[in-house]
Amino acid sequence: MQAVRDPLWKHIFLPDALYEATNTKDFLRLHGIKQLGPSYLVYPGATHTRAAHSFGVYEVASRLIKNLIQKGARNWVSREGMQSFLAASLFHDLGHFPYTHSLKELPLLDHEVLTGEIILTEPLRSIIGKTGANPEQVAAIVDTSKDCSDVETLFYRKLLSGVLDPDKLDYLNRDAFYCGVPYGIQDTEFVLAKLIPHKERGIIIDSSAMLSCENVLFSKYLMYKAVYWHKNVRIATAMMKKTLYTALKEGILQAKELYSIDDQGLYSLLESKTYFDELECADAVQNKAFFKVLYECPYNESYKLHRDLEDLEKREKIEKKIAKKIGCKAAQILIDVPERISFESDLYIRDEKTSFSKSSTVFSEHTVERFTTSLRKIRLAVSPLFLSHKTDKETEKNIKLIEEFFFLDYNT
Repeated sequence: MQAVRDPLWKHIFLPDALYEATNTKDFLRLHGIKQLGPSYLVYPGATHTRAAHSFGVYEVASRLIKNLIQKGARNWVSREGMQSFLAASLFHDLGHFPYTHSLKELPLLDHEVLTGEIILTEPLRSIIGKTGANPEQVAAIVDTSKDCSDVETLFYRKLLSGVLDPDKLDYLNRDAFYCGVPYGIQDTEFVLAKLIPHKERGIIIDSSAMLSCENVLFSKYLMYKAVYWHKNVRIATAMMKKTLYTALKEGILQAKELYSIDDQGLYSLLESKTYFDELECADAVQNKAFFKVLYECPYNESYKLHRDLEDLEKREKIEKKIAKKIGCKAAQILIDVPERISFESDLYIRDEKTSFSKSSTVFSEHTVERFTTSLRKIRLAVSPLFLSHKTDKETEKNIKLIEEFFFLDYNT
């Protein structure tokens, strides 16, 4: 056994073969990917990596499966399957993109699909086999796009992704710890002790454990509000996304070039390409020269403009129209629309014989829906370089022009 020292979970013990796998090129890449991308520019302590998170998920998954086996999961869990689940928990982010979620929405393969491919590629495939795990099962647990009828594998899929999964229990605690905020802290030992194994549902709980589920949901909401979707974090992410969208669309970058690099590799890759206007967005992020928000409003599903802004191609056209309206270059303006998120709340409450959101909790379906709608804000931001040449009066005029576009021009 090999011990990995972790600030959250202290000693994390891995079998020698599994530890060997963490020294492969694919896993070592995760040390160069910050878990929260540009959040360190707002929260300086947020420099922890996908690798550290992966070790943490493995530790929580180990504690989880041990508890569930003691409570009856041994009736359908095999030794090989358990080892496959633990390997999946450690390697679940192998295919993750650099710079956290800047690459979301772009025309790229899902990182879970990439993870599955890496797991089945040498040398990782053989090393995973040494641990007693089945590489095919490990890949199937992570990549849920693959059809699967194996009951045990489906059980592990539900353990790895749900309301009280190891991924969430690590990242909420870890992100809160490194950002220096209290919002994500979970009573992990209490949570794990209260979970009950269920062959088809993965895990269920009794109403006595509902507090832990409520805490996770509210913590996730607060972390999105304070950290993940902090205004400047969103703008920095959107700036990088704008750069990459243009580079991919214009053929300056190929998707496959983004699959095997880390954060610094992304900047180096961009620097190696022919100059294009949107490249200034990526440079500005490095220099913390965030675009300035001139307009903000809640996302409203009933507005056609808001729905259209969820499409990157339509968003680009709308940005160009507004840029022309206020007299700036298209590369100097961006619109950020947070993606749709899910606050999973379908955990089954055994003694109430219903799902969590329909139980006696105060977190009803309506309340959980309000979480998502209250968080999603559309923001329009422009380059500080453009604003530096404008008087306060000219900026006020531009803000009015932008407001007119959002409320009048688009639908007329």
